Amino acid sequence: MTDTVIEAEGLGLRYGRKGAWALRDCTFRLPEGRICALVGPNGAGKSSLLAIAAGLVPPTEGTLRTAPREELAYVGQDKPLYPQLTVEETLRLGRELNPGRWDPATAERIADAGGLSRKARIRTLSGGQRTRVALALALGKRPALLLLDEPMADLDPLARHQLMGALMADAAEHGTSVVMSSHILTELEGACDHLLLADGGRIRLSGPIDEVNAAHRLLTGPAAASGELARHTVVESRTTGRTLTALVRPGGPVDSRTWQTSTPSLEELLLAHLRSPDAPTFEAAEVRA
Repeated sequence: MTDTVIEAEGLGLRYGRKGAWALRDCTFRLPEGRICALVGPNGAGKSSLLAIAAGLVPPTEGTLRTAPREELAYVGQDKPLYPQLTVEETLRLGRELNPGRWDPATAERIADAGGLSRKARIRTLSGGQRTRVALALALGKRPALLLLDEPMADLDPLARHQLMGALMADAAEHGTSVVMSSHILTELEGACDHLLLADGGRIRLSGPIDEVNAAHRLLTGPAAASGELARHTVVESRTTGRTLTALVRPGGPVDSRTWQTSTPSLEELLLAHLRSPDAPTFEAAEVRA
């Protein structure tokens, strides 16, 4: 079985003794070498999960096992950098804090591709430029596991596309495992091969994107035939006039005389699950241990 880079079991995080739970009973496994999309609505627990994985916040309950600290890099939403340092001084700091692991060529390539002056101070940079410097530090560390919390949110579309391409190429070349949260599905679809859907502080979907998609079907047919859906796991069903459309996980053959069948897009799959919070969770066979 493929080695595991992150494994959570019964993970929970509560802010304050009487505060709300950001995560509760969160269980999943991420195989090594995957580019993982961590998606979900605001307040789903994505940032909390990444903060625990990065070692910044201890869990309230449960366990999370991941790569050693020296093999892990994390870029948070606020991208904290020393504002008084220059770009060149920041890269030098990355080298001195990561002896034996630092890859200057990668860090400089990511920083320089944005047209940044090495002499510019961090406080003078735009949000997108600071993002580029933060990613240069993270990739320069040559991590085995890279955790990214909404990394491209403050970039324009062209810069987002260019930096995403550079990130994916670097991860593929070095076999880096990546977990990246984002609200922009088009940013993740085509770049990621693994999915974690967080909702209500737990993981609702987990597994390779192709396998998760293949386990679901969109059925369209007469509303009068709704009783036939009982043999399947229904995630969501909607009726318009006399026509019923349902997202299901088939529990057996689907009658092609009654139902038109198609494979859902990633967006259709995620939105259906988010609209149906009581739908059963799904964990792909590959990640069930």
